[in-house]
Amino acid sequence: MLHDPARAFMPYPEVPVPHAPSGPLAGLRFGVKDLFDVAGLPTSGGQPFMLAMSGVKTRTAPTVQRLLDAGAAFAGKTVTDELAFSMNGSNAHFGAPVNGAAPDRISGGSSSGSAAAVSHGLVDFALGTDTGGSVRAPASHCGLVGLRPTHGRVSLEGALDLAPSLDTCGWFTRDVPLFARVADVLLGDDARPLPSRIRLLRPTDVWGLLAPEVAEALAPVAAQAEALFGAAAPVEAAFESFDAMYWHFRHIQGREAWMTDGDFIRRFAPPLGPGVAERFAWSSRVGDDQVAAAAAFRVRFRAHLAALLGDDGVLLMPTMPDVAPLRSDTEAALEDYRNAAIRMLCLSGLSGFPQLSLPFASRLGAPLGIGLLAPPGRDRSLVALAERWAAARAG
Repeated sequence: MLHDPARAFMPYPEVPVPHAPSGPLAGLRFGVKDLFDVAGLPTSGGQPFMLAMSGVKTRTAPTVQRLLDAGAAFAGKTVTDELAFSMNGSNAHFGAPVNGAAPDRISGGSSSGSAAAVSHGLVDFALGTDTGGSVRAPASHCGLVGLRPTHGRVSLEGALDLAPSLDTCGWFTRDVPLFARVADVLLGDDARPLPSRIRLLRPTDVWGLLAPEVAEALAPVAAQAEALFGAAAPVEAAFESFDAMYWHFRHIQGREAWMTDGDFIRRFAPPLGPGVAERFAWSSRVGDDQVAAAAAFRVRFRAHLAALLGDDGVLLMPTMPDVAPLRSDTEAALEDYRNAAIRMLCLSGLSGFPQLSLPFASRLGAPLGIGLLAPPGRDRSLVALAERWAAARAG
């Protein structure tokens, strides 16, 4: 079994997973969040009852297969927060993967094992999923590059759902050049790339959610972006209010999560970990009127953000409210942090537009991500901006 100081991998037996002997990702090893099917292994979703019901899969999820066909070698399946319905990076049944950049702090979830494995250098890159922030949060917390792509851009066929209209497939690397190599395989070219000269936009309302000391930590890297891409024009990105966005996002996510897992929970009454149990109980009570209002709001918000960005606008914004909370923090404190984070993270989630988190800042000795959010379908262009930014920082 793989040596795993990060406690990032599921304790599955080793099985042969063939990969191409050559290709653009040859020589690289990758981890796969245990929501994706891999032939020869079960898929647990981080839940023991789900694991018991899974059976050994006979087909590999297409996105995983694309990576294998590109020459990357499968290293193992990584721990996910239970049923992917958490951002804390702790699973009551399979443990808490260790943040390689700040071991005293949470890794973030639900793609916790994938982020931990990459941050410890156990793999070169790893697949995750992002519904409410499950790639962007661990990327920020663990000092990694992480993308929530345009909704539907990267296939989730052969993966367990949480909230299908919000679920996306992303990945982690430790540096931008490698991230771009994986992007070439999973994204390909944009049908309509960003122009060579973008309009950098600073959503002052999002930045206003930060405590002064967090904004101060991000200021130098924001200044680097402006020096490279041009002065950022101030805009307001939220629609109606952050509270409205938060609740509409949660109502959509909650209803869809209950539609996905409610029958399983009612039938088997599986033990659910702290926070996860309460979120599913809350989700079971989301009403039809709340869902209808949220769906209508999402249409309006998507139009608002599309008009704001046009074809060349890119938001420069914090990924998370702060560095990762301490592992010793209470469940109540972690829930408060999660709720604050959703107010930032839901811009990409509600719109379906791509957001990239970059590990260019730090505070209190821990990583702190800064993000770029682009119009839909400009995912590879967003990575290209990150390549320019990373090269400028290195030069």
